[in-house]
Amino acid sequence: MLPRPKNTFTLKQDPRDTMVKSAKSPKISDRRVGLKCLPGEHVHEESLRVRKRLHFKDGYHDVFGTLYCTSHRIAFRPDCFNSTQDSSEEVIFDSDNDIALPCADRILAVANQSKVKVVTPSLSLKFVPEELLVYCRGFRLMHFHFSDNGLKTEAFSMTNTMAKNQQVISSVVKQEAMLRSLDKRESTTVMDYPTNMFESVMDWENEIERLGATSWRVTPLNERCDTCTSLSKYFVVPCKLLDNDLKNTFAHFQQRRIPRWSWHHPGGSDLLRSAGFQTNTDPEKEDVRSIRSLLFGNHSQCVIIDTSEDLPSVADIQASFLKLRALCCSDTSTPVPNEKWLSSLEGTRWLDHVRSYLKKASEVSMLLSERNRCIVLQEPEDRDVNCLLTSLVQVLSDPHSRTLSGFQSLVQKEWVSAGHPFLQRINHFRQYDKEESPVFLLFLDCVCQCLQQFPTTFEFTESYLLALYDSTYNLFCGTFTHNCPWDRIRGSQRHSSSQTYTPVNGWRDIVREKILLNGDYKSVDEVKSPPPTVWEWSLFYRHSRRQQFLNPMYHIRKQAVLNGNGLMHNADKLDVSDPCNVYLLSKGVLVLQSPFFPRKSVTVSKRGGRRSQSVESLLEEEKQFRSNMSPDHPTADLLLPLCVGPWVRLWKRCYLRCATEVQGDSQRPPVASIAEELKILEERLKNLHGNSQEQRLNGSVLSDINGVSSSSYR
Repeated sequence: MLPRPKNTFTLKQDPRDTMVKSAKSPKISDRRVGLKCLPGEHVHEESLRVRKRLHFKDGYHDVFGTLYCTSHRIAFRPDCFNSTQDSSEEVIFDSDNDIALPCADRILAVANQSKVKVVTPSLSLKFVPEELLVYCRGFRLMHFHFSDNGLKTEAFSMTNTMAKNQQVISSVVKQEAMLRSLDKRESTTVMDYPTNMFESVMDWENEIERLGATSWRVTPLNERCDTCTSLSKYFVVPCKLLDNDLKNTFAHFQQRRIPRWSWHHPGGSDLLRSAGFQTNTDPEKEDVRSIRSLLFGNHSQCVIIDTSEDLPSVADIQASFLKLRALCCSDTSTPVPNEKWLSSLEGTRWLDHVRSYLKKASEVSMLLSERNRCIVLQEPEDRDVNCLLTSLVQVLSDPHSRTLSGFQSLVQKEWVSAGHPFLQRINHFRQYDKEESPVFLLFLDCVCQCLQQFPTTFEFTESYLLALYDSTYNLFCGTFTHNCPWDRIRGSQRHSSSQTYTPVNGWRDIVREKILLNGDYKSVDEVKSPPPTVWEWSLFYRHSRRQQFLNPMYHIRKQAVLNGNGLMHNADKLDVSDPCNVYLLSKGVLVLQSPFFPRKSVTVSKRGGRRSQSVESLLEEEKQFRSNMSPDHPTADLLLPLCVGPWVRLWKRCYLRCATEVQGDSQRPPVASIAEELKILEERLKNLHGNSQEQRLNGSVLSDINGVSSSSYR
């Protein structure tokens, strides 16, 4: 028989008095096996025999377990698991059953299906709730139903403890303690899929060798993060450019984020990303020569794509996301009528933003594949739109990026190492409301659209993308809790915007200078062990869930051999008489950029420019291009997704998880379940075939014995 919890009370007692008494004992029953507390974490409340309700289209299913409210999270531990391997595993944060307190959007208390109230620390409940609905910020819903054997009063204490702890965790001290709760680990976990972290020179050199970009090298100019705090310690520049000349180029770009190499096309083109030019600097001839070397690399043509003009901005993405969340997570009291739901979805413009980025990524991919050139994606700060577009271009063009190891390495290279401000854009602790924007979610949505149109070209599944999005709200791993590598090294977020510019001294980092003067700087080896990364899936997901990450329909294709010079086919032959020119692709127009270094007062002339091709014409050219090339051609793996009409669909498994009628459908993807059933049927057929052969063998042996016995009798 299961033991009763320490906090018990009868119906005659006032639940509020009981809540006050239980709050005075912040640490109760840490000895229970069901939940392993993290360093500095304490269990404040627990309830046995709580039912977690999973809703399906034809009903619901209850899972019995224990509900915990700790100083860091809301956790549920089921009494039984799907397999013995799941029960033997011990995860530190079960992403399917745990919620970090800052990531709980709202908590609803329900009684008799008629009393519904949003729980807040300032308002006290006047009824004993029977159910708790915990809405997460990532479109997740946790539905808990308390037992009918006198334990419903525990829901009152549990609800108030959740609200109180959620208010306490908002303090800065509690946030730092929560983020550092896993800094000291007893042992490291082996990654399920090898991932290039892009934290050392060897990581970048391996990427250069994989792609065959022999004309590029790794520079350690930012090894101490003193040249640019928002960039990684190492990045790739042309081999012909020396570090002494490279130092003078930082001051001519916003936030000192110079053009950097991202990817090398097997046909010879290169993809770069850069921040916008500084308009208040006057570069000398040597600096202009160095900047030209950065933009051109070893090519004779450079195309600069201004991503801030053609694509939705960070503010547009956030405004659309708020409308989408209000539509998909609307209260039952104010539901959207069914006949207006599709029009309301169109009014959010979220699918329009997905379509815009898919179109632009297809256009850039075609520019990379049609001839040998350098493509530079330029954004004012180079930390949001460029992260999305460079990643999406590589997903469409590089088959390695469509594998599990390659995709995780891509996120590390173009998002984590490149300095995407995850802490501000995700806004875990609600301190950056004006800077919040789900840029990374939009990228995962675009990848999911490609996965739906090309299901056999991706090694991972939709379930993997969903788990990766949910992991952005996992505060117990260090991948999505910092703004840049400098913040990740120092373990603090106060260095993200400390750079100032003065006419005499140039760029200075006040915070960094104070740290260096005080002797507080530590190398990477001296810094304490970092928290686990999101790629250590066994710490956050059980075996049965991790099995759903692999796509059984994935078709491994033999890739072409890459080389440093590229394959020069008919479309790549350059005109020798054509000088080194810089073209600007903005708003569908390709224009010769003159002067080379733009000024704020200069307006781009559209005279002499050619209109950029539409996606439909690109698709027609792509079909003809594929029909005339061999299967072993390096650009044969280029994906060009359809972006019109019904081809761009709503990501239902992600955005409609708050709807109770489809919540349970996200537990197992259809493809994985069908593949598992086929595997079981195949094993049964083998067993049946083996039994039939054994019966035939036994029958032949018996016939031989009967023949021998009859002959001997005669």
